[in-house]
Amino acid sequence: MKIAIVGVTGLVGHTMIEVLEKSNLHVSELIPVASARSVGKEIQFDGRAWTVVSMQDAIERQPDIALFSAGGGVSREFAPQFAAVGTTVIDNSSAWRMEEDVKLVVPEVNGDMLDGTERIIANPNCSTIQMVVALKPLHDAYRIERLVISTYQSPSGTGQDAVKQYDEERNGETASSPVYPHPIHGNCIPHCDVFVEDGYTREEMKLVYETRKIMGDDSLRITATAVRVPSLGGHSESVNVRFEQPYHLDELKQLLVEADGVTVLDNPAQNVYPTPLAAHQLDDVFVGRIRRDFSEENAVNLWIVSDNLRKGAATNAVQIAEIVAVKQAALA
Repeated sequence: MKIAIVGVTGLVGHTMIEVLEKSNLHVSELIPVASARSVGKEIQFDGRAWTVVSMQDAIERQPDIALFSAGGGVSREFAPQFAAVGTTVIDNSSAWRMEEDVKLVVPEVNGDMLDGTERIIANPNCSTIQMVVALKPLHDAYRIERLVISTYQSPSGTGQDAVKQYDEERNGETASSPVYPHPIHGNCIPHCDVFVEDGYTREEMKLVYETRKIMGDDSLRITATAVRVPSLGGHSESVNVRFEQPYHLDELKQLLVEADGVTVLDNPAQNVYPTPLAAHQLDDVFVGRIRRDFSEENAVNLWIVSDNLRKGAATNAVQIAEIVAVKQAALA
């Protein structure tokens, strides 16, 4: 297959290269795509160098699949142009997620909705991805009624400039081009993305709308607070879940143990629980601190951690590509 990576020089683009090398996809040609200032540079993949090309050059090569991680504006402009030449676009931005005719996919949750005919597929927000992987088996068993979510998100979720700000501040320097309105090193900032209606941020509302779409349930009651924290390993979430039906805690834990893509780390007596540092560069979603909420009927507290650049972005996109490749081969 011919695979394009649009935004290959960014944090997610670099991670896509790493994940793609270990995937089940047979890549005959890699087409690295980036902005004009990066055209002509070389990217290492599968033991050889591949030259970065422009967007138009990539479109003319008609790749089978294009993995996009270059921002919503770029995706809005160019994803339809790739689609027009027969490419399946898997987009990591928020540009297409809430479009009614675009599938929003987390393979462990709703990957079976893909049939190989799609031309644009949306990759959800990183915080949404890791949460719904853990919640899907519980929703199937007990029917989720309400979610109260607090996220603790790495600067890497904002991009290379945010990581640079963190590094400069950690080294005692004044940030040269700060991304955040406050220092991030040694700090917590309750401000992810921009503020929108009613004092919420866009990141918080993504958790609401995307979760409902992926789970196929618009009745889910969800509220969220998203916080940027000085951790580079991944994103963490404290999630309070209220079910319609009663549950047995041991049974609930077993459902998580058996869930695809989930690793349970839950032995507080031995200090065993997920941390973003331990999740760094791994593909699973890690769940721990699983405990009954004694203040609310049929409720449980979960601590959910995952590497936001891996499962929260690149890994999820490549997993979608693997499904698409199988489905398209079956249609051929």
